Amino acid sequence: MLLRPTLLHSLLLPIVQALSSANANTNGSSSNNIMTTSSASVALRSVKQILPAAPMYWVGDGFHVQQVFSNKACTEELSPFLMLDYAVPKYFKPNENGSPLGIGQHPHRGVDTVMMAFKGEVEHADSIGNQDVIKPGDVQWMTSGRGIIHQEFHSNEFSKKGGELEICQLWVNLPKKDKMTKPHYQPIVNKNIPVVDLKEASVDKECSEETVGSVRVIAGSFLGTKGPASTFSPVELWDTTIQKKGAVVDLPLPDDYNCIVFVRQGEIDIIGEGGDPKRVGAQGVALLKREGGIIRIQSAQQNASLLVMGGLPLNEPIAHRGPFVMNTLDEIDQANRDYKMGKFGK
Repeated sequence: MLLRPTLLHSLLLPIVQALSSANANTNGSSSNNIMTTSSASVALRSVKQILPAAPMYWVGDGFHVQQVFSNKACTEELSPFLMLDYAVPKYFKPNENGSPLGIGQHPHRGVDTVMMAFKGEVEHADSIGNQDVIKPGDVQWMTSGRGIIHQEFHSNEFSKKGGELEICQLWVNLPKKDKMTKPHYQPIVNKNIPVVDLKEASVDKECSEETVGSVRVIAGSFLGTKGPASTFSPVELWDTTIQKKGAVVDLPLPDDYNCIVFVRQGEIDIIGEGGDPKRVGAQGVALLKREGGIIRIQSAQQNASLLVMGGLPLNEPIAHRGPFVMNTLDEIDQANRDYKMGKFGK
């Protein structure tokens, strides 16, 4: 059961245009396994567009976020990804006498919502009985499927003590055949997310053995190491850190995947074909061309933190309003009717 009073769901996104693309994984999990590839024989991905840091707005009263994808949210350019809200590090004072801040009960259908906590704690509760505290490094992967109602607040402990909160929430589209699947919840704790060392790329020199960063593999796989998240279409989600300023790293990704690189902290250069670097600053996002099997990144600062998202486009029409993401407007209307009739979360 949901435990806290309802707040208005203030997150409304633009009406979606047609979204894309292809081959869903029928067993409900990502089966792709990216193998180690020699960067010398694989083309580099080039930047198609860089989006600057987006304006801030409030979701409920507890999450001060940027809509990272801006006017690209819910367009076929990003498929299977729909939107990304990022709450930059923000200090909240102790709230001992009041109710925890956050966003109250609201529905979803037809989409996976993925919350990642970097600092602070968020408490989740939903209509199928899940209740969980998402701590730093943890990930909540919720499949809304045919319908779920949930809420997200600062945890009681965080509310009492106060502190800095940094989180993000990514929406991943569900293929048409899976939109009415039974809703479920994957609590992925930090200790269960594998970490792969990043070696400096061999650019005009012998292969380096120096470790210059790391990749936390949340979904998909990186150099043969698989992440714990189960997905309905091929999806890669890598929480990546490059510790050494000036280090160059190569990230392999199938060339038919869409790819998005979001810079949480620091600055990077993405080096495409021809060697031309494109600078991406803090809270900026790079949309990459669907050509080339290697993402080559050079850190312009120490401890650059990135979220790398890759996925096979779904090639399916999308209709979207508020918290519902379906394939037609008739299905959106049906979602509204089902929600009002109390059919969600069953």
